[in-house]
Amino acid sequence: MKKNFLSIICFLLVSVFSSAHGETIRILSTNDMHSALEKMPQLAFIVDSLRAIDPTMLVLSAGDNRTGNPYNDRYEPVSYPMISMMNIIGFDASALGNHEYDSKVEGLASMTALSNFEYLAANITCPPESNIHVVPYQVFDVKGVKVGVLGITQVGTLGIPDTHPDNVKGLSFQQPEDVIPQYKWLTHQCDVNVLLTHVGYEVDLDLAKKFSYYDLIVSSHSHTQLEGGEMHNGVLITQNGYQLPRVTLTTLEVENGKVVNKKAENIFIDKTTRRSEAAEALLNHFKNSPEMEREVGRMASDITTYDALGVMMCDAWAAECNCDIAIENYGGVRYDVFPVGPITVKDILNLDPFMNTAVVMNLTGKELSDMLIACFKADRNRFPITSGCTAVVTYSDSSKSAIKKLELFGPDGKKLDMKKKYRVMANNYIASIADSPRQDQGERGTITTSDLIIRWLEKVKTVDYKGRTSFTEKW
Repeated sequence: MKKNFLSIICFLLVSVFSSAHGETIRILSTNDMHSALEKMPQLAFIVDSLRAIDPTMLVLSAGDNRTGNPYNDRYEPVSYPMISMMNIIGFDASALGNHEYDSKVEGLASMTALSNFEYLAANITCPPESNIHVVPYQVFDVKGVKVGVLGITQVGTLGIPDTHPDNVKGLSFQQPEDVIPQYKWLTHQCDVNVLLTHVGYEVDLDLAKKFSYYDLIVSSHSHTQLEGGEMHNGVLITQNGYQLPRVTLTTLEVENGKVVNKKAENIFIDKTTRRSEAAEALLNHFKNSPEMEREVGRMASDITTYDALGVMMCDAWAAECNCDIAIENYGGVRYDVFPVGPITVKDILNLDPFMNTAVVMNLTGKELSDMLIACFKADRNRFPITSGCTAVVTYSDSSKSAIKKLELFGPDGKKLDMKKKYRVMANNYIASIADSPRQDQGERGTITTSDLIIRWLEKVKTVDYKGRTSFTEKW
């Protein structure tokens, strides 16, 4: 359901002062904010306005609060700008997204220590020496109604969240479906039961089928924009897109210890023109960095695809690392639109925010092919972007569940020699997740991949990647 913010405020004013049986529980939820600092003053205004009407409203995040904005991700202590914003807004709890691990165990420990809210994850085990403060669940008393919130963190194909393995050293994880039944006892003690998950929409559909005794799943990770919420097997699921395009206000009517009615409404952040003055002042403090606005190159044409920007990234890496071929996982390209005009340091750090470094390997054509397929599997069935070679990818079916055939071609249009060795650059994340046989595990550099792009742009000055892609897909 879509309503503008003013109509929601008017509706709440009527509902709060009207007589009704039972109690009304309201939850405002965000997901995949990815350091959207510039939108936090609008979010703060929305929360302040709603809590002025209903002070008991809960505010939850389904994770991936960080990674996506250099003002936040390169700050020391790491992620302090987003944590400060979430603290003054008054978040009640957050799930652990896979990007919460990007600053390794030490960074996660710092984040949990600085936050005025709990991080919830029932399927993670943190040793005491890690100093990471995470709890499985939290029970809120809202007007005498017990609201139980169980947190679940994402676990990928390697048995860890989608992050570099070094980032989660010493931590252990269990699959959500193995852990959730262990907390069924909690649902008997609470009137309202919420799963706060960072696993993705498709996984949450499966969880709704298996665990229908939950009233609400606050979903995330897949950046799936739902219109309000969706009902699946009696469970209401909510999720919004990447970097705060909307938030969701969920209303639950509770009578005699049971939820008897539930609905979810989107509130559009960009259509909310009012901004919290306190959050705005905090934003200006954190954005006071002239270096971020320094121009390093220019874009000659408007770019509108991930592929084009990914090819640009790979071209930069291949040139700076003196390689024949460079690889970027598709999910590593963090936005798909770039207008004609200046390219700043901030733009590149937004495009490539992960602080990865280059790994240079000597691979045969066969080893390269195997690595690309392994990267595809590890990156949620998205084929990687390359420089120095192009690919024709034939899938087994239209769902792209598996690669049936992969053909690689050099700049001259001829097929790559499967026995010949090529000098290949990949970032250290790809080198770790692409579990394929290769004789040379590579040499890791010390300069970040984003700095390599900046250094290359300062040399070439102007670039034009309109319409560029590195692979063709068939099935």
